[in-house]
Amino acid sequence: MSADDLDLAVTLAQEAGEILLRHWHDRARLTVTHKRAGDFVSEVDLAAERHLRNGLLGARPGDGWLGEETGGEGQSDRRWIVDPLDGTTNFLRGIPQWAVSVALQDHDRLTVGVVHDPLRGETFAARIGGPATLDGARVSPATTATLEPALFGTGIPFGTLAHIDDHAADIARLMPLCAGVRRMGAAALDLAWVAAGRYDGFWERRLQAWDIAAGLVILRAAGARVEGWHSSESPEDTGTVITATPGVFDAFAACLRQG
Repeated sequence: MSADDLDLAVTLAQEAGEILLRHWHDRARLTVTHKRAGDFVSEVDLAAERHLRNGLLGARPGDGWLGEETGGEGQSDRRWIVDPLDGTTNFLRGIPQWAVSVALQDHDRLTVGVVHDPLRGETFAARIGGPATLDGARVSPATTATLEPALFGTGIPFGTLAHIDDHAADIARLMPLCAGVRRMGAAALDLAWVAAGRYDGFWERRLQAWDIAAGLVILRAAGARVEGWHSSESPEDTGTVITATPGVFDAFAACLRQG
């Protein structure tokens, strides 16, 4: 990992955020394509991803690439994993919950993560080993110690995804035990918010690498616990993530894993 990989990712994520902001108040004019039921891509997604790809690979020409909209490219031990607009549906509907997500994977290990929230002007960032920061100030998970006051985030499957019933059962088990569950529609921000103590935990099944890669770096650097659906699994391998502040992780995971 180059010393300035994190700085590069922060700069380009913020620049991509500026591209998105320029279209935020004129989004009704955007060309939008349906990828599948409930899943959209717009011309601004593509413009932001193009900027990120050109900037990252221009600065690191030997690196590989995985973008949500443009797919994989290149063979390298290092690979940038990018979601140029996490929360496209929110963006298109005028819901102010969306972000730019940029991560670096080096020899199968995630080493850099940046989640930039253009509307709030917030940038969550970390490199392997920490610290995790929000606009340069160190962040850490909440100190919540029991489920009763805990607030959790999740992502509810949409369209024809097969695990909708499983997720409904998760919520039915968890809701009587905690203070609430939120479904905000941008997993990258959900993970960053756990790292910063805004949520006490988050879970979701079968996400894509670009949904979670940056957030996983930030969570681990902040000191949150992160596992797959089973304790022996990692979210990088399965796309399923359970994460929480250390004080509630065991009880939270135990509740979910009853299903």
